[in-house]
Amino acid sequence: MVYRGAQPLPEDITKLLEDSIDLLKVLDHLNKTSDIVSLNLTIQEGIRDFKSKLSKIFDESGKFWRGAIDQIWAFGPRRVGPNLLLNRIPEYKRQTVWTCLDNESEGSGELWDLDNSFVSGFQIATLSGPLCEEPMRGVCFVIEKWEMMNETEKSKDSFEKESRSECSKTSVNDCDIDNIQKLPSKIDFGNKCNSENEASCDKIEDSVSRKKNETYGQFSGQLISCIKDGCRKAFQTQSQRLVVAMYKCNIQATAEVLGKLFAVLGKRNGRVIEDEMREGSQIFNIIAALPVVESFGFADDIRKKTSGLASPQLVFSHWEVVDIDPFWIPTTEEEYLHYGEKADSENRAHHYMNTVRKRKGLKLDKKIVEHAEKQRTLTKNK
Repeated sequence: MVYRGAQPLPEDITKLLEDSIDLLKVLDHLNKTSDIVSLNLTIQEGIRDFKSKLSKIFDESGKFWRGAIDQIWAFGPRRVGPNLLLNRIPEYKRQTVWTCLDNESEGSGELWDLDNSFVSGFQIATLSGPLCEEPMRGVCFVIEKWEMMNETEKSKDSFEKESRSECSKTSVNDCDIDNIQKLPSKIDFGNKCNSENEASCDKIEDSVSRKKNETYGQFSGQLISCIKDGCRKAFQTQSQRLVVAMYKCNIQATAEVLGKLFAVLGKRNGRVIEDEMREGSQIFNIIAALPVVESFGFADDIRKKTSGLASPQLVFSHWEVVDIDPFWIPTTEEEYLHYGEKADSENRAHHYMNTVRKRKGLKLDKKIVEHAEKQRTLTKNK
């Protein structure tokens, strides 16, 4: 049984993680090899400086994040992304991601044996989010409790009993009839084997270990799937946001077509950042931000509207959060008055989400006939 929750990371932490991907790769490699001595001093100081910056931002972000620097379980996705998994399980003390710096010892116990499966589930969940099956950004999953149920121990005992019974049947069939009564006294499952029955005891131990390994393998895969689904559901309990890629758009245009130019930008949810006239000419230099998803056909559209008097240049700039919940619906009286009872205006984030899901062949939560009273039949012209 696992208790987990999802929290949005502070923007400063997200940006720091995105800017330190190279250091996170080195840190992940060191945790696997534990060979920090071979690194040069510059990289070692860079990792320690990164840890101190991250710790400072955590302390300044509020009470919830204090001490989180020593609770980091993993980064994700691909162990170097801008998402965190925090270990706040009181009874589970494990090594953190700073093991190579602090020389911590590895954990032990039943939970430690399933640690990799837990982290793998987190990595898969952050690699493909529930909205568009795209990587998550700026999400922190907090694990507060992890309990192993008694059914696991019962299943292990049952497998041991089954394997012992199977092996005992096999050994009885191989023996003579006269030795059937002597066989149970010669085989001791809990103690050392007699020299005469070493072969049969080896078979029993191999069968028991094989059964345990098969059980552990199945349970490990089930745990990965469980953690992945749990992280996705924890993410969906919060107010969700999409992150879109943004272009920096440089446009040169004359004063006669500025109105048409701004109309095209507004239609595609772009915004003007700066506009100024070039000295000694009638040409304006306009800098705007435009979502990448809205940029398809933008150059042709702007040339057509301005009769070729404006020419855009698009360069990738940054990632930006669309501050609209894709599943938002009007609830208050003011929202009903502004958006209508049935929210006739299109939800921008929901449109982006459905566009991506449709292109990927994913399921769309869309009704063919949503409001039947709004439909009308068009007569054909004869």
